[in-house]
Amino acid sequence: MSYPHLLQPLDLGFTTLKNRVLMGSMHIGLEEQKNGFERLAAFYKERAEGGVGLIVTGGIAPNFAGRVEPRGAQLSHFWHVGKHKKITKAVHEADGKICLQILHTGRYAYHPFSVSASAIKAPISPFKPRALSARGIRKTIKDFANCAKLAKKAGYDGVEVMGSEGYLINQFIAPKTNKRTDEYGGSFENRTRIALEIVRAIRETVGEDFIIIFRLSMLDLVDNGSTFDEVIALAKLLEEAGVTLLNTGIGWHEARIPTIVTSVPRKAFTWISERVRKEVNIPVITTNRINTPEIAEQILADQQADMVSMARPLLADEKFVEKAAKGEADKINTCIACNQACLDHVFKQQQASCLVNPRAGYETELVFKTVVNKKKLAVVGAGPAGMAFSCYAAERGHEVHLFDQSNEIGGQFNIAKTIPGKEEFHETIRYFNNRVKDAGVHLHLGQKQTADSLIEQGFDQVIVATGINPRELNLPGFDHPNVMSYLDVLRDRKEVGKRVAVIGAGGIGFDVSAFLTQPKSHTLDLDAWLDYWGVDKEYQERGAIKEMHDEPVEREVYLMQRKSSKVGGGLGKTSGWVHRTELKRAGVKMLNSVEYKSYSEKGLLIAVNGEEQLLEVDNVVVCAGQLSNNSLADELKAKGQSVEIIGGAYVAAELDAKRAIRQGAELAARI
Repeated sequence: MSYPHLLQPLDLGFTTLKNRVLMGSMHIGLEEQKNGFERLAAFYKERAEGGVGLIVTGGIAPNFAGRVEPRGAQLSHFWHVGKHKKITKAVHEADGKICLQILHTGRYAYHPFSVSASAIKAPISPFKPRALSARGIRKTIKDFANCAKLAKKAGYDGVEVMGSEGYLINQFIAPKTNKRTDEYGGSFENRTRIALEIVRAIRETVGEDFIIIFRLSMLDLVDNGSTFDEVIALAKLLEEAGVTLLNTGIGWHEARIPTIVTSVPRKAFTWISERVRKEVNIPVITTNRINTPEIAEQILADQQADMVSMARPLLADEKFVEKAAKGEADKINTCIACNQACLDHVFKQQQASCLVNPRAGYETELVFKTVVNKKKLAVVGAGPAGMAFSCYAAERGHEVHLFDQSNEIGGQFNIAKTIPGKEEFHETIRYFNNRVKDAGVHLHLGQKQTADSLIEQGFDQVIVATGINPRELNLPGFDHPNVMSYLDVLRDRKEVGKRVAVIGAGGIGFDVSAFLTQPKSHTLDLDAWLDYWGVDKEYQERGAIKEMHDEPVEREVYLMQRKSSKVGGGLGKTSGWVHRTELKRAGVKMLNSVEYKSYSEKGLLIAVNGEEQLLEVDNVVVCAGQLSNNSLADELKAKGQSVEIIGGAYVAAELDAKRAIRQGAELAARI
């Protein structure tokens, strides 16, 4: 067996999990949509069929106040049960097990009816919560128990009680948000009372043969959070109260320390799960940035945990466990932790999916049927759009020829993988290299195609996925060798001086600035990363935070944009703050409302809000957007060839792999 620890069953006494993989909770956005539960059933069923040992749903509120937002999903009444049965039936038919996560958001609720331990507003919500009365607390405890009762009635195998990430229960536990003076505030015993009373009430309601997972905040990563001794004491009390499994919770949503983005090293927090595991007698689940079976196996082999939770990796590949069991780990579509189609969507009240797997969440809509009329197709450009289309189309039965003038596939991903913190893009290129072979795509690298050469080969249709060209700025002095494009820096590795002006503060401008200033140790060395972000591995202070450690930076960088808006304001909702923080700590000077005048050997002349100034820089790097590279499509159309355009060649606005891969998949499904 390739992964003996990962694939080993876990005996819980009254039931056995077939392996040590837990699909962690993730809100998909289907919970609130019309016919969303039918689609959720298909989503979870595919993960169960793929072999995952236990699934946990996205968070479901036990009452109205606990909803994420006014329309948020809730399980409180008997008429809610029927739609949940669709999910449990589908999972059980696929020989899977599934738990419902009970999530009360507390002060994180995005509505005016929010409640908390104390009336302290969260920095991530515009609404100040009302402090729960003692009567309100008792009612909330009953609501949790009722939710669990209904979950059992709906056919769930258990529930997960969300006690971490800064949600309601965590708000009671931490002194930061609990300023009460009654029996639910003050001492550790009082602050943890609600957590224990909820678990006892659930256990009494559902009986012994029902899984109760408690997601315990092992690292709050905020000031005035829990101490290590308090975490251990609560873990033991939860075990006594009837918890079946302890899941690891890392950080609050308002924490200044990233916990799941790409730049977080793999298995960055398993060390705390290991410490807690040594103190309890029930299985402990670890989580966060675990995205390959090799890493998961090592965690279990090293006895850092009894189970491994992965949420986004099972969005990226529903057959993760099945492929690992077959010894085909190199064929897993690895999660790159970009957050672009999953968490960024969820936090904007949009449906979640996956950048590298556009079928995630769209299992009933994005369907790839075997073709009746096989076509001979040419795909020009082996970037994200071209790769995705080629594989899906070939898997449907078309004869697909994929051309690229480069000697490797990947397109812009080959640039992205060079950025500190984005090394995971190597995995996507590895995955597509294997998938192209398995799908039977005819790959032609190092070949530049023309309209005539393509027409001569007799293709039924040509799919143009030729990407983009960097936009050049026609300004005085910008033909100087010291003025470069981002491709000169990231792809061609041209030498760059110590003082640099970066024109354009979109995603590429941030990437170039990171490339010029960020040491790779931040992402490839765990201890260096923890030190950089101020995570106290020794757990000497509440919340396990300490002063962040900045490293000397060799370059002085200016990052500029024409727009008057906040620099970096258009970056991803859940990751943009990390990129802005990293560059600020590296001393990057961010300027908005900039007009670019000219370049000379003295430097770059700009005007900020009408006032001219000379930046005495060695180099200028232009990241001022892109233009679609679609001239080939125009030539083909002029010659009467049937053509489709996808990816950057279709729309060049910022490099958008999420859109490119989805567009390629959607075209392949209908062609």
